[in-house]
Amino acid sequence: MTMSLFRYLAIPRCVRSATRLAVGVLFVCTALASASVSAQETAAPEKAAEKTPAPESPPAESDAKTDETKPDETKPKSPEPAEKEEKKPDSEKPAETKPAETKPAETKPAETKPAETKPAEMKPAEKKPAKKKPEPAKPEPAPKPEPVADPTWVAKGVWTMPPTRGPEAVDFSLVGEYVGELKSDEPKSKDAPATRLGVQIRALGNGQFEARAYQGGLPGQDGFENKKPMLLFGRRSGETLVLSGGPWAMFAGPERCRIINAEGATLAELPRENRVSPTLGAAPPQGAMVLFNGTDTSAFSTATMTEEKLLAQGADINFMLGDFDLHLEFRIPHMPKQTEQKRGNSGLYLQSRYECQVLDSFGEANLFNGLGALYRFKTPKMNMAFPPLTWQTYDIHFTGARYAADGSKLRNARVTSWVNGVIVQDDEELPGPTGAGKPESPTLLPTKIQDHGDPVRFRNIWVIDRGLTGGIPFPVGLPIGGQLSQLSPTSP
Repeated sequence: MTMSLFRYLAIPRCVRSATRLAVGVLFVCTALASASVSAQETAAPEKAAEKTPAPESPPAESDAKTDETKPDETKPKSPEPAEKEEKKPDSEKPAETKPAETKPAETKPAETKPAETKPAEMKPAEKKPAKKKPEPAKPEPAPKPEPVADPTWVAKGVWTMPPTRGPEAVDFSLVGEYVGELKSDEPKSKDAPATRLGVQIRALGNGQFEARAYQGGLPGQDGFENKKPMLLFGRRSGETLVLSGGPWAMFAGPERCRIINAEGATLAELPRENRVSPTLGAAPPQGAMVLFNGTDTSAFSTATMTEEKLLAQGADINFMLGDFDLHLEFRIPHMPKQTEQKRGNSGLYLQSRYECQVLDSFGEANLFNGLGALYRFKTPKMNMAFPPLTWQTYDIHFTGARYAADGSKLRNARVTSWVNGVIVQDDEELPGPTGAGKPESPTLLPTKIQDHGDPVRFRNIWVIDRGLTGGIPFPVGLPIGGQLSQLSPTSP
């Protein structure tokens, strides 16, 4: 269209060419100026960041205007001094688009101060009680089940532990010892001092009982009169036992026994007494040999340990003993329907020849073959049996027989024994075997715990071999006056 206009106006050709050139130059300069402004805008933020003012570019004295008015000056001009070149408009310069001095934006590594990882100001870390990982809640150990009576024995009417329910439990709760002061029932002696009375009650099964009343207290107590006791019989009604057979009646319960006369006057209130042997739990003295303490049966050639860690009846000591002191504790089962030798029977066979009897003779008369007897040979001095299922003690001081070189016996064996801390055999001479004992000879034989078929249990068994250790007071646990010296005349 420009060309048409030029032709129409009949402008000379040379002028037309110069004009076209000027227009082109103007277009190029405008484009370059626009690019320069754009570059400056992008560089400005970076320079501001550096806080160093950029050198102001000289004002673009655009020679384009002169070009427009003086088209002839498009002729190549002679080179001017460098200073003038500097004054050339920026638009003609390649816009000196200094890469915007894009100093790598001084990308100071973001001054990545190690995040000033102050060592967490290593304060002693206020040692918080290092939160323990909550331990998995340990299930509370189930309470150990209380031992119960062996059902096999219960079916036979034998209790190795106290019965806990039924009429048998009620009957067992009435078995025991009672002691207290008894007022006189005679009118003339009402002002007389009360006398001490001891009562032992034993069960016979099916709600039936018998009792023995002793003057002066219970067997073995100070003041006890070792005379024939008063015998009473009775039956249980509910939880109360009614006994009769003497000048008065007796009403017994689990905790006390009440005595009344024919007029109904109360003569005595006797509380229950639970006695404990003074040698119960006696620790083996220095020099003693432990035979059984509930850990194993290695001291026996034949033995059985129960689940309760007790020694069952029927055990042979694995050592040959000559002169010795033996301590053991035993528990007799509750066998209410049995009598005499069928009631909690066992025994201690010294050197397999001489038997010290074990039997439930509680509440009985002083039997020839009862607890503490030298079986079939000697009655004990008194019946020191405690109620069944009570832990009791046996302490035995034994001196073996002596023999000549030809095997003939020079001196008999001797024995002293205590039941529940009370002497029942006092230096008794044994002329020969007792009960089912083996024949005497110079040869030593094992000492045994007899198995008579009843579930008698034993614990805390130890022995002093006087052939190895002497001078130890025995029994352990008794006051000095009740002990033997190993230097007694009967000791070798």
